[in-house]
Amino acid sequence: MSEPKSRRREPNERRRDANSSRRPMNPRRSGGSAGGSRDDSTESASGNIGSNTNIREAVSTPTQFAALGVSSRVDAGLASAGFAAPFAIQTEAIPVALTGVDVCGRARTGSGKTLAFGVPMIELVTEKARPNKPRGVVLVPTRELAVQVTDVLAPIAQHCDVRVVAIYGGAARDKQVEQLVRGVEIIIATPLRLIDLMKNGEADLSDVEMIVLDEADRMADEGFMPQVEWVLRHVTKQHQTMLFSATLDGQVATLVKRYMKSPQEISIDAPTDTVGTMRHLFLGVHHMDKNRVIAAMARAGGQTVVFCDTKRACDKVSDDLASLGEKVSALHGDMAQGARERSLRKFAQRELNILVCTDVAARGIDIDDVGIVVHYVPPLEVKTYLHRSGRTARAGKDGWAVTLAEYNQHTTCRIIQRGLKLEAQAPIEVFSNDKRLADLGSFFKTS
Repeated sequence: MSEPKSRRREPNERRRDANSSRRPMNPRRSGGSAGGSRDDSTESASGNIGSNTNIREAVSTPTQFAALGVSSRVDAGLASAGFAAPFAIQTEAIPVALTGVDVCGRARTGSGKTLAFGVPMIELVTEKARPNKPRGVVLVPTRELAVQVTDVLAPIAQHCDVRVVAIYGGAARDKQVEQLVRGVEIIIATPLRLIDLMKNGEADLSDVEMIVLDEADRMADEGFMPQVEWVLRHVTKQHQTMLFSATLDGQVATLVKRYMKSPQEISIDAPTDTVGTMRHLFLGVHHMDKNRVIAAMARAGGQTVVFCDTKRACDKVSDDLASLGEKVSALHGDMAQGARERSLRKFAQRELNILVCTDVAARGIDIDDVGIVVHYVPPLEVKTYLHRSGRTARAGKDGWAVTLAEYNQHTTCRIIQRGLKLEAQAPIEVFSNDKRLADLGSFFKTS
C-alpha cells in the first residue's frame, strides 16, 4: 500500500525505525539524555502508564458521570483516575453512545473527546478478548496521540478489568504483538502500524464491536483516508462506529456517508470556535528579533508551544532559544520516538518551558496548562490555525494564541482574522524589550 502523498515530508513509521539508529540525537532537542534505556521508548506501546501528562487525584463516588447512565463499575474507575465531572461533549455524547448507535461528534481540540468515546467503549466491553482479536479499536493520526489517549483511558479501564494498549510505529513491534497475543480488549492504533499487523496475521478485527475514528479531519489532512477505509472494510462483525472531528465536511463527510449507519450528530460548537477563554494576539516583529520576543513571552506566560512549518526550522528555532537560556526542545518526525516522548514528559513536568514543533509531531500534545501557542509564521489556513491553537485553553483554562508576522505577512493575518470572525486589526508592532510581552493582556489595554 502506497504512502499518502501528504505524508512524504514526515518519514513514515518504518523509515523512522530504520533511521533512528543512524542519526545522533542532540540531548537538548530530545529533552534529555540521548542514551535513555530501551524501556523508556517502548513503555507506552505496552499500555503502561508512565508518561501521563495530566496527573489527577482520586475523587469520591458517585461522580457526575453517574447521571449520564454510567455504571457504578465505570464510575468508580473514573473516580480513581480523578475525573469528577463531564465536559459538554461528554455530557452530550456518552448517553447516546451507551445505547449502541453510531455517533458523529463535532467538537474542537481540547474539549474532552477522549472520554466522550472512551467511557462508552469501556462500559460496553462485556467479554474478554481472544488472542489477537480486540473488541474495540480507536484509530488516531499520530503515535503521540495514541500514547495520550492510552494514558487517559488505561487507568479507568484497568479499574474495570479492561485492557487497553497503544499500537503505533516507531516502538517495539514485538512487544505490541506479544500484548495482542495475550489478549487486549481495546487498542489505540495508528493506521499504518495496524495494517502492518493485520497483513501479517498478528491483528484480526473480526471480533471488533466498536470502532472510533478520533481526529478524523486530521487523518484526512494527513492523507490517511485510504488506510482508514481499508481498516473499516475489515471490521465485518455488527459494530458501533463513533467519529469525532473538529469539522464534518469534505472527506470526513464522505466517510460518514459510506461507513456509518444513521449516525446521531452531536455538535457543541461551530467549526471556527476556539476553546474556553482563548485570546488571539497578532504581533508584528522583525525577523532578527523573533526568538527574543518568544523568550520574553515564555518567561512570563508559562508553558509555551511554538509551531514551525518545517523540521529544519524547528531545530534552528530551538537552538536559538537554547542559546538565549531557555529550557527548550524541538519535537518533530526525525526524532526517535523515545526522545519525543521524553520531551513531552519533561515539558509536562515543567522541566522544559518551550516546545518547538511541527504540526504532525505536536498532534498528541494533551497538556492542560499550556499558556501560550505561538505561530512562528501565520498559517495559510484557518483550519491549521485552529488545530495548532487548540494546544492551549484546554479543559476550560485560559490561553493565548499568538501569531508572529513580518512586514510581508500582514495580509495572511487578516485572512485568519476574517475566518475566525475577529475584528480586523493590523499586527501590533513590538520589539523584544517591550514590557507588554510580560503581560499579554496589556496589549489590549494600551493598543
